[in-house]
Amino acid sequence: MVVFDTSVLVLVLNPIARAPRDPMTGTPVARATERIEFLITRLSEDRERIIIPTPVLSEILVYAGNAAERYIDTLNRQAVFRIAPFDQKAAIEAAIATRDALARGGHRVDVVDPQTTKAKIKFDRQIVAIARAEGAHSLYSDDEELHRLAKRADIKAFRTSDLELPPEDPQQALPFGEA
Repeated sequence: MVVFDTSVLVLVLNPIARAPRDPMTGTPVARATERIEFLITRLSEDRERIIIPTPVLSEILVYAGNAAERYIDTLNRQAVFRIAPFDQKAAIEAAIATRDALARGGHRVDVVDPQTTKAKIKFDRQIVAIARAEGAHSLYSDDEELHRLAKRADIKAFRTSDLELPPEDPQQALPFGEA
C-alpha cells in the first residue's frame, strides 16, 4: 500500500492544477500529471492500493468548490483508491510519534521551516500515522515536512519529480506535408 498526500492527489483529481516545484531546479515539475497517471497505472497493475488519508481528503475538499462531489465519486469509483480514517490505531501511532518528538526536543524537532505551525505539524503527523496504521510502504508528496516525518516512520517518501515519465510511443507520427 502507498499513500498520496494533497500535492499529488490534486493532480489526479484536477489535471490542470499547478505542478509542484522541483526542489533541485526550483521550476515546475515537467509533465507532472503524466508522471502521476503513469504511477497509478503501474500501482494498479501491481495490485497496490492507494490510501487517501481523511486529513488529505479534507484538505482537497476545502478548495474543490463545485468539483467536490466529482472528486469524491472519482475516489470511490476506482478500486485502486481507498479513503482511510484517522482511527484508533492511527491515533496511537500519532501519539507515539508526538511523544517521541517531545522526548527528542519538542513538537518542532523534525521541522525544516521554523514558520511551520503546530497545527500543520499535527496534521502531517496524522497523515503519517494513518500510513503506518494502514501498513503503507511509500508516501507520495511534495511536502518536505511530510518527507521528514515519513522517513522517521520508516516509510519511503517520493516527490512528483522522482516519478518516472511514461515511455514514449514507439509509433511516432511522421510529419507528412511539412516543409
